[in-house]
Amino acid sequence: MIDIVITQMANGLTLGFIYVLVAIGLSIIFGQLGLVNFAHGAFLALTAYIGLTFFNRFGWIGVPFAPLVVACIGMAVERLLLSRAYGKEPLFGLILTFAIALLVEAVIRTVWGSASRPFPSPEILSGVVEYGPVLLTRYRIAVIAATVLVLFALWGFLRFTRYGRILRAGARDPEMIGLLGINSRRVFTGVFGLGTFLAGVAGIFAAPLWSVTPNMSEGALMPAFVTVTIGGLGSYAGAVVAGLLVGVVTALTVQFWPEASAASMYVLMIVVLLARPRGLFGERWERFE
Repeated sequence: MIDIVITQMANGLTLGFIYVLVAIGLSIIFGQLGLVNFAHGAFLALTAYIGLTFFNRFGWIGVPFAPLVVACIGMAVERLLLSRAYGKEPLFGLILTFAIALLVEAVIRTVWGSASRPFPSPEILSGVVEYGPVLLTRYRIAVIAATVLVLFALWGFLRFTRYGRILRAGARDPEMIGLLGINSRRVFTGVFGLGTFLAGVAGIFAAPLWSVTPNMSEGALMPAFVTVTIGGLGSYAGAVVAGLLVGVVTALTVQFWPEASAASMYVLMIVVLLARPRGLFGERWERFE
């Protein structure tokens, strides 16, 4: 029994790290732009399909370029459409991002069709690794390691670069960066591109684990919103802890009570919010109160 629990917890970490990437992208966009981005999951699915196209033509060497392509698409969408939602009622942004999500899914169905498509993992990462009671595929281990590297790179970017400091300051007070002579429009576009890039990376990591379908975003978007809520608005550390917690709880529930697996993360969210209404690491954000 203990072997099964440990193995499922390890598998849950892989799932949790994918949720973390999506959730941090959501947090960055919401913190800076004030938009609840319902199109976030659609960009994840779009990256998986573009990555699959690159894989069929160039092999795995072309797959890493897919998140960059989708980040550019995201920045174009922000410039052409989402910029019109700034300063308006929050409901306008919700409706607009929801419409964009439907549009992206329709484009996917038109270009690639509605059938599920396999996305094979790299041959070098095939096979299983057994370490004591833990049994994991090599690909899952690679996903965990790669996600940790991405998170460290993001932390270094936000902490030590000029643009990263602008993002952190603008998330608290976007008017301040304008008073300092910084072009806030370019910052907003870059922020949306960064958030979309993180969703794209999650889509590439998830593609070999899930079926690549037009509605695969549903498997990541709601868990990402739950992760942000549990971790606390604006807390990247909270998103990491909450994402891993959601992944582990979901994996254990799938193993021991499959019927309740879909509801387990919502129960976890309710329990956390009853104890800490702002989430595990939530802070007070005056601009949203």
